[in-house]
Amino acid sequence: MYKRILTIQDISCVGQCSLTVALPILSACGLETVILPSAILSTHTGGFKGCTFRDLTDDMDGIAEHWAKENISFDGLYTGYLGSVSQIDKVLHIADTRLKDGAPLIVDPAMADNGKLYSIFDDEFVKNMRRLTDKADIILPNITEACFLTGIEFLENYDESYIKKLIDKLAVNDRQIVILTGVSYREGKTGVAVYQNGTLRYYEHEKIAKGSHGTGDIYASAFTGAYMQGHTAYDAAVIAADYTVRCIRGTQGDPEHWYGVKFEPQLKYLIERL
Repeated sequence: MYKRILTIQDISCVGQCSLTVALPILSACGLETVILPSAILSTHTGGFKGCTFRDLTDDMDGIAEHWAKENISFDGLYTGYLGSVSQIDKVLHIADTRLKDGAPLIVDPAMADNGKLYSIFDDEFVKNMRRLTDKADIILPNITEACFLTGIEFLENYDESYIKKLIDKLAVNDRQIVILTGVSYREGKTGVAVYQNGTLRYYEHEKIAKGSHGTGDIYASAFTGAYMQGHTAYDAAVIAADYTVRCIRGTQGDPEHWYGVKFEPQLKYLIERL
Protein backbone atom coordinates (compact mmCIF):
# COMPACT_ATOMS: atom_id res chain seq x y z
CA MET A 1 0.00 0.00 0.00
CA TYR A 2 1.27 3.46 -0.95
CA LYS A 3 0.82 5.51 2.21
CA ARG A 4 0.71 9.27 2.69
CA ILE A 5 2.26 10.70 5.86
CA LEU A 6 2.23 14.26 7.15
CA THR A 7 5.17 15.57 9.14
CA ILE A 8 4.97 18.85 11.06
CA GLN A 9 8.20 20.53 12.21
CA ASP A 10 10.51 23.41 11.30
CA ILE A 11 12.80 23.78 8.31
CA SER A 12 16.44 24.57 9.03
CA CYS A 13 17.65 25.24 5.49
CA VAL A 14 21.23 24.27 6.37
CA GLY A 15 22.11 21.83 9.11
CA GLN A 16 20.67 18.38 8.35
CA CYS A 17 17.90 18.34 10.91
CA SER A 18 14.11 18.70 11.18
CA LEU A 19 12.34 18.72 7.79
CA THR A 20 15.54 18.65 5.73
CA VAL A 21 16.09 15.23 7.33
CA ALA A 22 12.50 14.00 7.67
CA LEU A 23 11.43 14.61 4.06
CA PRO A 24 14.24 12.66 2.32
CA ILE A 25 14.26 9.81 4.85
CA LEU A 26 10.50 9.27 4.80
CA SER A 27 10.50 9.52 1.00
CA ALA A 28 13.31 6.96 0.78
CA CYS A 29 11.15 4.68 2.91
CA GLY A 30 8.58 4.72 0.12
CA LEU A 31 6.06 7.09 1.70
CA GLU A 32 4.31 10.01 0.06
CA THR A 33 5.55 12.69 2.42
CA VAL A 34 3.54 15.85 3.00
CA ILE A 35 5.16 18.63 5.03
CA LEU A 36 3.73 21.40 7.18
CA PRO A 37 6.58 23.73 8.22
CA SER A 38 6.16 25.33 11.65
CA ALA A 39 9.01 27.80 11.05
CA ILE A 40 11.86 28.42 8.64
CA LEU A 41 15.44 29.12 9.72
CA SER A 42 18.46 29.86 7.55
CA THR A 43 20.46 27.37 9.66
CA HIS A 44 19.88 25.49 12.88
CA THR A 45 20.95 27.15 16.12
CA GLY A 46 23.54 24.59 17.21
CA GLY A 47 26.75 26.46 16.42
CA PHE A 48 25.78 28.86 13.65
CA LYS A 49 25.48 32.52 14.61
CA GLY A 50 22.89 35.11 13.58
CA CYS A 51 20.51 32.78 11.75
CA THR A 52 17.29 34.15 10.30
CA PHE A 53 13.98 32.92 11.70
CA ARG A 54 10.40 33.19 10.48
CA ASP A 55 7.53 31.80 12.55
CA LEU A 56 4.89 30.16 10.34
CA THR A 57 2.27 29.57 13.05
CA ASP A 58 -0.18 31.97 11.41
CA ASP A 59 -0.01 30.02 8.12
CA MET A 60 -0.84 26.63 9.62
CA ASP A 61 -4.62 27.10 9.94
CA GLY A 62 -5.03 28.23 6.34
CA ILE A 63 -3.06 25.26 5.05
CA ALA A 64 -5.14 22.82 7.11
CA GLU A 65 -8.38 24.49 5.96
CA HIS A 66 -7.34 24.11 2.33
CA TRP A 67 -6.62 20.41 2.91
CA ALA A 68 -10.09 20.03 4.43
CA LYS A 69 -11.70 21.63 1.36
CA GLU A 70 -9.74 19.28 -0.89
CA ASN A 71 -10.62 16.30 1.34
CA ILE A 72 -6.93 15.49 1.84
CA SER A 73 -6.28 13.03 4.65
CA PHE A 74 -3.30 11.11 5.96
CA ASP A 75 -2.27 7.56 6.86
CA GLY A 76 -0.01 8.89 9.61
CA LEU A 77 1.14 12.09 11.32
CA TYR A 78 4.66 12.53 12.70
CA THR A 79 5.65 15.64 14.66
CA GLY A 80 9.09 16.92 15.50
CA TYR A 81 10.18 20.26 16.94
CA LEU A 82 7.24 22.55 17.70
CA GLY A 83 7.98 26.08 18.83
CA SER A 84 4.95 27.08 20.91
CA VAL A 85 1.80 26.00 22.74
CA SER A 86 -0.22 27.44 19.85
CA GLN A 87 1.50 25.05 17.44
CA ILE A 88 0.70 22.12 19.72
CA ASP A 89 -2.98 23.13 19.63
CA LYS A 90 -2.90 23.23 15.83
CA VAL A 91 -1.29 19.79 15.65
CA LEU A 92 -4.01 18.37 17.89
CA HIS A 93 -6.69 19.87 15.63
CA ILE A 94 -5.08 18.45 12.50
CA ALA A 95 -4.76 15.03 14.16
CA ASP A 96 -8.47 15.13 15.01
CA THR A 97 -9.62 16.23 11.55
CA ARG A 98 -7.18 15.02 8.89
CA LEU A 99 -6.02 11.58 10.07
CA LYS A 100 -7.77 8.53 8.62
CA ASP A 101 -9.40 6.10 11.04
CA GLY A 102 -6.72 4.07 12.76
CA ALA A 103 -3.86 6.19 11.40
CA PRO A 104 -1.06 6.62 13.96
CA LEU A 105 -0.01 9.89 15.58
CA ILE A 106 3.75 9.67 16.19
CA VAL A 107 5.25 12.35 18.44
CA ASP A 108 8.90 13.19 19.02
CA PRO A 109 8.59 15.65 21.95
CA ALA A 110 11.71 17.56 20.94
CA MET A 111 12.16 20.01 23.80
CA ALA A 112 15.05 18.96 26.07
CA ASP A 113 18.36 17.11 26.39
CA ASN A 114 21.17 16.56 28.87
CA GLY A 115 18.89 17.22 31.84
CA LYS A 116 17.68 20.64 30.64
CA LEU A 117 14.83 22.14 28.66
CA TYR A 118 15.75 24.02 25.50
CA SER A 119 16.06 27.70 26.42
CA ILE A 120 12.85 28.88 24.72
CA PHE A 121 10.60 26.42 26.59
CA ASP A 122 9.03 26.57 30.05
CA ASP A 123 6.75 24.51 32.32
CA GLU A 124 3.66 25.67 30.43
CA PHE A 125 5.06 24.25 27.20
CA VAL A 126 5.88 20.95 28.93
CA LYS A 127 2.32 20.71 30.27
CA ASN A 128 0.89 21.19 26.79
CA MET A 129 3.38 18.80 25.20
CA ARG A 130 2.04 16.23 27.66
CA ARG A 131 -1.41 16.81 26.15
CA LEU A 132 0.04 15.88 22.78
CA THR A 133 1.98 12.84 23.97
CA ASP A 134 -1.07 11.57 25.87
CA LYS A 135 -3.01 11.58 22.59
CA ALA A 136 -0.21 10.00 20.56
CA ASP A 137 -0.11 6.36 19.53
CA ILE A 138 3.69 6.37 19.61
CA ILE A 139 6.05 8.70 21.49
CA LEU A 140 9.84 8.92 21.07
CA PRO A 141 11.32 10.91 23.97
CA ASN A 142 14.88 10.87 25.19
CA ILE A 143 15.42 10.40 28.93
CA THR A 144 15.47 14.14 29.67
CA GLU A 145 12.19 14.68 27.84
CA ALA A 146 10.65 11.69 29.61
CA CYS A 147 11.64 13.21 32.96
CA PHE A 148 10.02 16.56 32.16
CA LEU A 149 6.87 14.86 30.86
CA THR A 150 6.51 12.71 33.98
CA GLY A 151 7.94 14.94 36.72
CA ILE A 152 10.48 12.26 37.63
CA GLU A 153 13.94 13.50 38.66
CA PHE A 154 16.59 13.32 35.92
CA LEU A 155 19.44 10.98 36.79
CA GLU A 156 22.69 10.48 34.90
CA ASN A 157 23.25 7.11 36.54
CA TYR A 158 20.31 4.73 36.68
CA ASP A 159 19.24 1.11 36.37
CA GLU A 160 16.48 -0.80 34.62
CA SER A 161 13.98 -0.09 37.38
CA TYR A 162 14.36 3.66 36.79
CA ILE A 163 13.71 3.25 33.06
CA LYS A 164 10.66 1.09 33.79
CA LYS A 165 9.38 3.74 36.20
CA LEU A 166 9.73 6.42 33.52
CA ILE A 167 7.90 4.36 30.92
CA ASP A 168 5.14 3.30 33.31
CA LYS A 169 4.39 6.95 33.99
CA LEU A 170 4.76 7.99 30.33
CA ALA A 171 2.38 5.43 28.86
CA VAL A 172 -1.26 6.41 29.28
CA ASN A 173 -2.49 2.91 28.45
CA ASP A 174 -1.30 -0.45 27.09
CA ARG A 175 -2.22 0.64 23.58
CA GLN A 176 0.41 3.38 23.52
CA ILE A 177 3.91 2.57 22.27
CA VAL A 178 6.89 4.25 23.96
CA ILE A 179 10.33 4.36 22.33
CA LEU A 180 12.75 5.74 24.94
CA THR A 181 16.07 6.72 23.35
CA GLY A 182 19.53 7.19 24.80
CA VAL A 183 19.19 4.43 27.41
CA SER A 184 22.65 3.36 28.57
CA TYR A 185 23.32 0.69 31.17
CA ARG A 186 27.06 0.29 30.62
CA GLU A 187 30.02 2.29 29.40
CA GLY A 188 30.51 2.47 25.66
CA LYS A 189 26.99 1.29 24.91
CA THR A 190 23.60 2.94 24.56
CA GLY A 191 20.26 1.86 23.18
CA VAL A 192 16.50 2.14 23.05
CA ALA A 193 13.84 0.81 25.38
CA VAL A 194 10.66 -0.22 23.53
CA TYR A 195 7.36 -0.58 25.37
CA GLN A 196 4.41 -2.16 23.57
CA ASN A 197 1.41 -4.18 24.73
CA GLY A 198 2.64 -4.21 28.31
CA THR A 199 6.05 -5.61 27.33
CA LEU A 200 9.38 -3.78 27.66
CA ARG A 201 12.30 -4.75 25.38
CA TYR A 202 15.76 -3.21 25.08
CA TYR A 203 18.10 -2.95 22.09
CA GLU A 204 21.73 -2.05 22.84
CA HIS A 205 24.13 -0.66 20.30
CA GLU A 206 27.44 1.16 20.02
CA LYS A 207 27.73 4.56 21.71
CA ILE A 208 29.77 7.06 19.74
CA ALA A 209 31.30 9.55 22.13
CA LYS A 210 31.04 12.68 20.00
CA GLY A 211 27.47 13.95 19.83
CA SER A 212 26.06 15.19 16.54
CA HIS A 213 23.31 17.67 15.79
CA GLY A 214 20.16 16.27 14.18
CA THR A 215 20.63 12.62 15.08
CA GLY A 216 17.38 12.58 17.05
CA ASP A 217 15.52 13.74 13.94
CA ILE A 218 17.28 11.11 11.84
CA TYR A 219 16.34 8.41 14.32
CA ALA A 220 12.69 9.47 14.64
CA SER A 221 12.29 9.79 10.86
CA ALA A 222 13.85 6.38 10.16
CA PHE A 223 11.73 4.78 12.87
CA THR A 224 8.58 6.36 11.47
CA GLY A 225 9.40 5.26 7.93
CA ALA A 226 10.06 1.67 8.98
CA TYR A 227 6.98 1.50 11.21
CA MET A 228 4.70 2.94 8.51
CA GLN A 229 5.99 0.28 6.13
CA GLY A 230 4.73 -2.49 8.38
CA HIS A 231 7.64 -3.28 10.67
CA THR A 232 6.88 -3.85 14.33
CA ALA A 233 7.74 -1.03 16.72
CA TYR A 234 10.70 -3.00 18.07
CA ASP A 235 12.05 -3.89 14.63
CA ALA A 236 11.58 -0.28 13.47
CA ALA A 237 13.46 0.92 16.57
CA VAL A 238 16.34 -1.44 15.78
CA ILE A 239 16.49 -0.43 12.10
CA ALA A 240 16.48 3.26 13.03
CA ALA A 241 19.21 2.78 15.66
CA ASP A 242 21.50 0.88 13.30
CA TYR A 243 20.94 3.44 10.55
CA THR A 244 21.66 6.39 12.86
CA VAL A 245 24.88 4.81 14.12
CA ARG A 246 26.05 4.28 10.52
CA CYS A 247 25.29 7.93 9.74
CA ILE A 248 27.32 9.15 12.71
CA ARG A 249 30.20 6.79 12.00
CA GLY A 250 30.23 7.86 8.37
CA THR A 251 30.71 11.50 9.39
CA GLN A 252 33.59 10.96 11.79
CA GLY A 253 36.95 12.21 10.63
CA ASP A 254 35.56 15.19 8.71
CA PRO A 255 36.12 18.29 10.87
CA GLU A 256 34.43 20.54 8.31
CA HIS A 257 31.14 18.65 8.73
CA TRP A 258 30.54 19.65 12.35
CA TYR A 259 26.93 20.82 11.96
CA GLY A 260 25.21 17.49 11.28
CA VAL A 261 25.77 13.96 10.02
CA LYS A 262 26.03 12.61 6.50
CA PHE A 263 22.79 10.66 6.43
CA GLU A 264 22.28 10.74 2.65
CA PRO A 265 25.05 8.23 1.68
CA GLN A 266 23.48 5.72 4.11
CA LEU A 267 19.96 5.89 2.65
CA LYS A 268 20.72 2.87 0.47
CA TYR A 269 21.44 0.88 3.63
CA LEU A 270 18.13 2.00 5.18
CA ILE A 271 16.19 1.04 2.06
CA GLU A 272 17.85 -2.39 2.02
CA ARG A 273 16.96 -2.94 5.70
CA LEU A 274 13.35 -2.12 4.97
